Amino acid sequence: MSVFILILILVALLIVGVVLIYNGLVQKRALVNNGWSDIDVQLKRRADLIPRLVDTVKGYASHEKNLFIEVITARNSALAAGGDVRQRGDAEGRLSGPTTRLLALKEAYPDLKSNQNFLELQHELTETEDKIEMARRFYNGAVREMNIAVQSVPSNLVAGPFGFNQQPFFEIEPVDALVPDVSFDA
Repeated sequence: MSVFILILILVALLIVGVVLIYNGLVQKRALVNNGWSDIDVQLKRRADLIPRLVDTVKGYASHEKNLFIEVITARNSALAAGGDVRQRGDAEGRLSGPTTRLLALKEAYPDLKSNQNFLELQHELTETEDKIEMARRFYNGAVREMNIAVQSVPSNLVAGPFGFNQQPFFEIEPVDALVPDVSFDA
């Protein structure tokens, strides 16, 4: 009878262990999903700011039509990428370059520097970029934790059968990295 009780205790411990691991994986997946949702909100906010920024700049730099088209095309491409993390990261990276060039137009158009609407939009875009970076860090941290759990023993023994998979990191080139270095040395 004691062998039977010992086996029963071991089975009960195994079941409790599987349940605890499963619940931990569910929690990690929820954090990943929450992190992606935060990123998505900020990327949509940025996408909403860009047409307003383009409209403001158009009034001062109407002959920059190719840049305006490039910005709007890149924005639409980023929105079309949807929820695929890798595609969205690539598309958002392609949006950063033209957006940075659009903001840099203020140097060529002094009146634009003093336009209150432009300055507010520039400030909002800067704040949004900061929020994207914070959301990206949270998401990538949650992904790191999820990926470690999915690959580690014994949680990998529970992850596979229950459909928990590794998640991709969200890689996007920061806007500041895209600003060209300007040198006035002769």
